Amino acid sequence: MIGLKTINITIDGIDTEIPKGMTVLEAARGLDIQIPTLCYLQGVNHSTSCRVCVVEVGPRLIASCTLIAEEGMQIRTNTKKVRDARRTSVELLLSDHERECLSCSRGGSCELQSVSNDLNIRQVSYVGEKSSQEKDYTSPAILRDAAKCILCGRCVGACGTLQTVHAIGFAGRGFDTVISTAFGRPLAESTCINCGQCIMACPVGALSEHENIGDVWNAIANPAKTVVVQTAPAVRVALGEEFGMPIGSRVTGKMVAALRRLGFDKVFDTNFGADLTIMEEGTELLNRLGSGQNLPLMTSCCPGWVKFVEHNFPNMLDHLSTCKSPHEMEGAMVKSYFAKKEGIAPEDIVVVSIMPCTAKKFESGRDELSGGGLSDVDWVLTTRELAAMIKEAGIDFANLKDEAFDNPFGEASGAGVIFGATGGVAEAALRTVFELTSGQELETVEYTAVRGMEGIKENVIELPGGKEIRTAVVHGLGNARKLMEAIERGEKSYDFMEVMACAGGCITGGGQPIHDARTVETVNIKAERAKGIYSEDEAQEIRKSHKNPQIQKLYAEFLGSPGGHKSHELLHTHYLVRSRF
Repeated sequence: MIGLKTINITIDGIDTEIPKGMTVLEAARGLDIQIPTLCYLQGVNHSTSCRVCVVEVGPRLIASCTLIAEEGMQIRTNTKKVRDARRTSVELLLSDHERECLSCSRGGSCELQSVSNDLNIRQVSYVGEKSSQEKDYTSPAILRDAAKCILCGRCVGACGTLQTVHAIGFAGRGFDTVISTAFGRPLAESTCINCGQCIMACPVGALSEHENIGDVWNAIANPAKTVVVQTAPAVRVALGEEFGMPIGSRVTGKMVAALRRLGFDKVFDTNFGADLTIMEEGTELLNRLGSGQNLPLMTSCCPGWVKFVEHNFPNMLDHLSTCKSPHEMEGAMVKSYFAKKEGIAPEDIVVVSIMPCTAKKFESGRDELSGGGLSDVDWVLTTRELAAMIKEAGIDFANLKDEAFDNPFGEASGAGVIFGATGGVAEAALRTVFELTSGQELETVEYTAVRGMEGIKENVIELPGGKEIRTAVVHGLGNARKLMEAIERGEKSYDFMEVMACAGGCITGGGQPIHDARTVETVNIKAERAKGIYSEDEAQEIRKSHKNPQIQKLYAEFLGSPGGHKSHELLHTHYLVRSRF
C-alpha cells in the first residue's frame, strides 16, 4: 500500500496489512470475514447501540464498527464468548419486538430476521414487559410502527445526518427511549418531507410506505371507472430487483405487460410528462433569463425538495419553478385532453402513478394540484407496492414478453427518461433550451458535465451568441441545504438549479427496492441504476423533448403554446409557507 500509512493486525489468525484509521469491521470484511451488524450503516450511522458486531480483543468484547484498528492488534471474531454475546444482544432485541413476521412489510427481507437466522436463534430466553406505542398512520406517505423499532438509530441518521431534516430523533431514557418527532406530535404535523430515506435505512418493519394497494385494486374492480396508470423512469431500472434480477436491469417492456395483466385500462409513460415539463420549464427559464427576475430558477419535480424549501427557505419560494411535477402534469392531461378525446367524464377516470418515491403520495393530495374538485393523480404506488401487486396476481414477471405503452401518452424522448437520475432534468432542459435559443440542431446531446454522483456539480453552459447559463445540480438535501445557505449569504449565484432530495436522484427514492446494509456497502446501487437510465436514453430514436411528436400534437390540438394561458391553468401551481417546527 504505497503512499499510505499502514499497520499490521491479525484477525482470526490471518495476518493483514491495512490503512491506518480503518475500523476492525472494515478490515474483517476486506478479508471476507462476515461480522453481523444491525445499527451500523456506512456513512449514516455508527452508534454501537445494538452490540451485534462485537469482537474479542484481549479480554474485552468491543463493537467492531467503531473500533479503530491499532498496530499489532489481535482480533477474534468467532469465539464462544463472541457468539454468546451476539446471541444475547439479539435475543434482548427480540424480547421487546413485535414478532409478526408473516404479516410484516419486511418479512423475508428483515435484517433482524436475517441476523437471528444466522445466529441460529430458535427461541427467546428473555420474557418481560414490552414497550407500548401506538402506530402513527397520520402521514399519507410514511407509516411508523414503534412496536417493531429496535432503536438502532439508522432512521435518525438518514433524516438528520444525510437529509438535515431532523424530523425525528431519540426521546426518553432507558426502557422508555423511543424514536419520536418534536414534542411527540404525529409525523404528519412534523417537518418530515416524506422522502422515505428513513424507510430505506430501517433494518426492520418499523417504517414503511403508507400502502394504497387495496385502493387501486378497488378502482380496477369498479366497472364504472377507467383506470389509467403511468410509470416514472426510475421504476423501470429497479422493479426487476424485486424478482431476483440484477440491480439496474431495464424491464420497461415487462413492466408494461404486467400492468396490463393487472387490469389497468391504459398504460402510459410518465416520461411523456417529463417531456411536457421540459417544454414548460424551459420556457419559464428563458423568460426569467430575459427578465432577470427570481433567478436561479429551481426545479420543482421533486416533492420532497419542494416541501423542504417550504419549511426551511420560505423566502426563496419564488425561485421554485411553478411547473407541476411530470406525473402531476400527465394526470392533469389525462383528466382534460385525454378525457375529451375519449369522451369520458373526468370524474370517471382514476389516475394511478407508479413512482420510486414516497413523497409523491403526499404530493398527490396537495390542494394546489387539483382542478375542478378533482386531484390530478388519485393514487400513488411505490415500486415496492407494484411488485407486491404483481406477485399477488401470480404473474410470472421474469418471463413476460415485452409490450409497448399506450398513446397518446406513451411516446417519450430520451430526455424524459433521464429525469430518473441526478442531473437528468438539467440535461434534458439544456438539450431543448439550446435548440430553442439557437435554432441549431444539437449534434451531441449528452451534457456530461451535469452527470455523475458528486453531491454538488457547478457548471457554466455556453449557448450560441455568447449567452451563458450558470447551473448547479444537487442531490441529497444535506448538500441542498449547504448550497441554499451559501446563496442566502451571497456566496453563490446561479441561473438554474436542479435539486433532488434523494442521493443519486429518483433512482434511490424512498419507494424503491430495499437492500440490506451489506449490499448497500458493497454494490454501487446508484451507479447501476443510473447506467440503466442512460442506456434507455441512448436507445431512443428521439432524445429531445421538443422533438416528441405527441408533445407537438398536444400543443397544436389543446394547449396552444408553452407557457400560454391553457398551460398555466393546467400545468402550473403555487407553494405554501410551512412552519420550521
